[in-house]
Amino acid sequence: MLQTLVHYFLHFIFIGAIAYWYDPKNWKKYYLILLATMLVDLDHVFADPIFMPGRCGIGYHPLHSEYIIPFYFLGAIFIKHRILKLVMIGLAFHMITDFIDCLWMYGKCEECSVGEVFKNIF
Repeated sequence: MLQTLVHYFLHFIFIGAIAYWYDPKNWKKYYLILLATMLVDLDHVFADPIFMPGRCGIGYHPLHSEYIIPFYFLGAIFIKHRILKLVMIGLAFHMITDFIDCLWMYGKCEECSVGEVFKNIF
């Protein structure tokens, strides 16, 4: 229960703080842009099954893959365009949130090893 609350708090509430930090005068606009980065989860429809409790999305879903995630972080650092930079920040933060969820999930799994968290990443 706490894991779910933290996960959705980071995805929906904490991004408001990021938007405010990014530009206090336009934080509502930037919050909506960060909220739109949640559309990255549309890649879940390509999974079979679409939802599976206990599955780590990092390294499993196409837009959550080890090939794409570095571009989110590089974009957040190097892109100069203010809106595109914010989109990359949102995508990078989304991946961080999902990764925290994966660590939490595998931390509760007695038969899982820490290596399983990273099996699809490396």
